[in-house]
Amino acid sequence: MYTIWTAPEQLDGPLGDDVIGYDVQAPDGSVGPVVRLSPVPGFDHLVIDAGVWKFGRSVVVPAGMVTAVEHGERVIKVRCTREEIKDAPRFERDQDTGDLFYLRRLGAHYESLTAAAG
Repeated sequence: MYTIWTAPEQLDGPLGDDVIGYDVQAPDGSVGPVVRLSPVPGFDHLVIDAGVWKFGRSVVVPAGMVTAVEHGERVIKVRCTREEIKDAPRFERDQDTGDLFYLRRLGAHYESLTAAAG
């Protein structure tokens, strides 16, 4: 069963700490490097340093948005665009990624994208 919080089965297992530092690529360009993964069971997500295009902020992308992991190139591809990531509920660098209220809002945002895509 698909969930926004679980990486697709075709990715050869769950996303592990070995992807920290990988560049996250949206269809329209680089989002930034993975700086940490979710510590919350059942809410797998990537915390990404969005750097300059997001004014030094981090962004969060649920694992269910990942479409491919290319270990040789150290790249993670996601299905959402940079604009869709920018439109997600704001995440502060020092924010606790275990905040369930925030994670529910974030999940609703990304689920709306997958519903619209059909």
